[in-house]
Amino acid sequence: MQRFLWILPLALLCSLLWQCNAAADSPAATAAPTSSTPSEALVIPAAGPPNFTVEVAGMADGPVTLVGMLNDKQFALAEAPATGGRVTFQQAEPFPQGLYFLLLPNGANFKFLLAEDQEFTLKTSLAQLGVDMQVEGNIDNELLFQTNAYEQSHNAKQRPLNQQLKAYQPTDPQYQQIMDQLQTLQVERKNHLEGIFAQHPNTFFTTFKRAGQNPLLRRELPEEKQVPVYRMEFWDNVDLRDDRLMRTPVIYNKMKRYFTELTPQQPDSIIVALERLIAQIPNIKGSEYYKYFVNWVALEYTPTETTLMDSEAVWVHIVKNHFTYERAFWSDSTNTYSLQLRAEEMGNSLIGQLGPNVKAPDPSGTLRAVYDLKAPYIVVYLYNPDCEHCQEQTPVLVNLHRQWQSQATPLADVYAIAVDTEDALWKNYIAKTGMNWTNVFDPTNQAIYKTYYVNVTP
Repeated sequence: MQRFLWILPLALLCSLLWQCNAAADSPAATAAPTSSTPSEALVIPAAGPPNFTVEVAGMADGPVTLVGMLNDKQFALAEAPATGGRVTFQQAEPFPQGLYFLLLPNGANFKFLLAEDQEFTLKTSLAQLGVDMQVEGNIDNELLFQTNAYEQSHNAKQRPLNQQLKAYQPTDPQYQQIMDQLQTLQVERKNHLEGIFAQHPNTFFTTFKRAGQNPLLRRELPEEKQVPVYRMEFWDNVDLRDDRLMRTPVIYNKMKRYFTELTPQQPDSIIVALERLIAQIPNIKGSEYYKYFVNWVALEYTPTETTLMDSEAVWVHIVKNHFTYERAFWSDSTNTYSLQLRAEEMGNSLIGQLGPNVKAPDPSGTLRAVYDLKAPYIVVYLYNPDCEHCQEQTPVLVNLHRQWQSQATPLADVYAIAVDTEDALWKNYIAKTGMNWTNVFDPTNQAIYKTYYVNVTP
């Protein structure tokens, strides 16, 4: 019988072990797509000194705060006093181009754009804040508020259809009729926006609004292909040369949905999704998008900070391929070295790999190896006698081991490695818990270095 050494958390020992066939979605099997973003460099017009005024009928006197954003972070950028329903922001240095909130003295707020032209006037009322807006001298905000008004009307048509849809099953004829009506509305909205984009191709509004548009679901395709194609087209409208989009919610929102909703939560799929996204960046050298994408995914799937099974595979891939001296322009050499070392240590014991062999002394001083065990499955149990979770889980594994050993042909055996402890504590723990399996301990930890990566126990 073929023997396998599985590297698994103790909590999963009683679960059915399986691995989805990801050949069609594996890094080796998937060619990187051609970038939909133009390859030529993008020249963004420099912004002039800001001098914009906002008039809000009914606004109380008091401080008005200009709130900027960077991906999912928001921060106060400037403050000016409102007097008689009027506030002006004026300074020598331009504000970074992006989407902003204006926070009024009563806590109400609305969003507007700041691009290269930062001299304009916005007029509205407290009762119709950000809805009924007059714009003087700024095409980006004129288009933004016109589009906001259109989408309010469009959503009013779509909302009752969404409510009606809840009353039917997908197999009901009424369900498909409503879906057809919704599809028609989606196409109408898309055509309306495309008309604006064609008339104003060089505005920041067009770059911003187009980037936020999601592809239409290809309902003419077989159902099993609809989501994969949708995922492949998800970033097509985003100009990954334009860093201004990072000062809007668009990039963070798309990242969150792309990885946590549209991508299967399996390491191979996440790695492929990341590489496809990076391939759409025209030039990763010095790219803020490249920096953000790899850091976001590394943080999202940091081992011990995520529920993803085998998140180590994602983290190791990112560090080995992207946190390198040549590519990680945002990281100093010391930090890069530390990450590479950790990835090398972690990469030797990823789920699905054949477990590394270890030779270490047992309580009698005899060297015992993992591969000395002959059961079909080997559990490598790394623990510390003082660890509270180990004290909870060790009796569970002891009971499982007894069940296995009672079988005519034991299904599994245990090779237990004590870490970061002392000889006397280790031997007492063995006696106290009845760990009647292969027990080893190397005070230097050299026996397991670069074999089984341990940052938590058990």
